Amino acid sequence: MEGFLSSLIAFRQKYMFWMTIPKVTGIDIVEIIIIAFLLYSILIWVKNTRAWALFRGIIVILVFVLLAAIFQMNTILWIAGKAINVGIIALAVIFQPELRRALEQLGRKRFFSGLFVWDPNRAVKRFSERTVNEIVKGTFEMAKVKTGALIVVEKDIQLSEYERTGIAIDSLISSQLLINIFEKNTPLHDGAIIVRGDRVVSATCYLPLSDNMDLDKELGTRHRAAVGISEVSDSLTIIVSEETGAVSTAMGGSIVRRLTEEELKKQLMELQDAGYGESKLTKIKRRIAHAKKNMESNHE
Repeated sequence: MEGFLSSLIAFRQKYMFWMTIPKVTGIDIVEIIIIAFLLYSILIWVKNTRAWALFRGIIVILVFVLLAAIFQMNTILWIAGKAINVGIIALAVIFQPELRRALEQLGRKRFFSGLFVWDPNRAVKRFSERTVNEIVKGTFEMAKVKTGALIVVEKDIQLSEYERTGIAIDSLISSQLLINIFEKNTPLHDGAIIVRGDRVVSATCYLPLSDNMDLDKELGTRHRAAVGISEVSDSLTIIVSEETGAVSTAMGGSIVRRLTEEELKKQLMELQDAGYGESKLTKIKRRIAHAKKNMESNHE
């Protein structure tokens, strides 16, 4: 047996010396997780943007360069070497909007803020229930008479650059105010209003149009503007169609159409809670304590 083991060891040392098991530490595992997350995010970004078609084109070019290297086509290799630096700069210019959007989405992710809060007992509301009721009431009053409207409800990311494109109002929200703003042939009806907290801060604001080609072709400029602002911010945008009177909402780059009053109110109530009332750790502890209490009561 010992001779067999020594033979295996000698064989490994002579022919399989390159097969070594690296020592894996905790830092290595963290690095693997970070790299995997970054690669996954980059692949998802490439898949969901115009970069996917470009990526396939680059692969085709690399195949031709590889063939040129195999058959020693020096002229093609020289051209490829000179073009690579210009190509990288060109890619950054061409995909500047997509790169900016990807970085904005990465910056909006909360990795640790959900775990810790300054005051676990603090309850924060973005706006009051009165504001929710007034927005819902005004929205569906306009929907009944097919008055087009675009209401952007600000969340965490401030929309100051879009606020400046409109006319400052700074008025407490009411259904009558919303109806009067979007009434046809009035000075403030064209464009969007921005809601911050319990107040309308600006009207006739210009919003960026979405270039998402997957959107329904029936959607007009108002709906594309709503999706556009939701792609560059975490806001909730309410749209009233001037043609059909249907109420829709846009958030996170997607649109939900033909909402009822209850559905719109539910979305606003979910947005109302700022999420700072208690941390995730506090919620976990509370659930564990609740489970223990139930188990003790069952044993009794």
